[in-house]
Amino acid sequence: MTSGPGIVITGASGRMGRMLIETVQASDKCHLVGVTEREGHDWIGQDLGAALGGAAIGVPVVSDTIEVVKDAQAIIDFTSPAATVAHAELAAQARAVHVIGTTGMEDADLARIAAAARHAPIIRAGNMSLGVNLLTKLTRMVAEALDEDFDIEVVEAHHRHKVDAPSGTALMLGEAAAQGRGVSLADVKDSGRDGITGARKPGDIGFTAIRGGDVVGEHDVVFAADGERIVLRHLATDRVIFARGALKAALWGQDKGPGQYDMMDVLGL
Repeated sequence: MTSGPGIVITGASGRMGRMLIETVQASDKCHLVGVTEREGHDWIGQDLGAALGGAAIGVPVVSDTIEVVKDAQAIIDFTSPAATVAHAELAAQARAVHVIGTTGMEDADLARIAAAARHAPIIRAGNMSLGVNLLTKLTRMVAEALDEDFDIEVVEAHHRHKVDAPSGTALMLGEAAAQGRGVSLADVKDSGRDGITGARKPGDIGFTAIRGGDVVGEHDVVFAADGERIVLRHLATDRVIFARGALKAALWGQDKGPGQYDMMDVLGL
């Protein structure tokens, strides 16, 4: 007999989709009620178990999220900005918790997500891991303690398939540093160095993105002054940390009212 909230996983065939499915199925606090894939994908119409190369489990892969969201209490979503916005609107109609790990959002996407959050809880974070969220809090504290004699640089590395840069986690860290400094990240962000750029502008927060191999995720926040540097670092070696965090968020959100939340809320930080 199944127990706990019913969970829908979007983008079932992707690396994070598979990891999320495995994490939900291993949990005794929830159950899987549906999975989706994009229209035309080879998995559409197949039983999820068979699509994954095993025995049937009675959960078909569908392209129409409406089919499964009506039976769900939460949707976990690591897809694309356009798909995530559409899912947010459906989750709002179903009053289901929407956990968003999708990155690369534009202002227009965020505005539509904010509108959906007026009707259901949305938990969105550039990174779902406990360690990264602790790093974010530390980044803000250190930035608040130091003045502009310390330049701030965020350096991130990811696998060769990642399509957005800087990463959502890097931006989250940059935002924390900007908050610590009492400034807007939009006013001090520097992520486009190439050629003869001139000297570094005091107070800017710089970003560097490295792409290669199968790197899961590495983030350094460097505070550099004359004669000394402080480096805060987080290394992710397994995507399961993101899946565990996302499931924790989905469960945490079950008794929450409509609104926008993040992992700091989930972790009580």
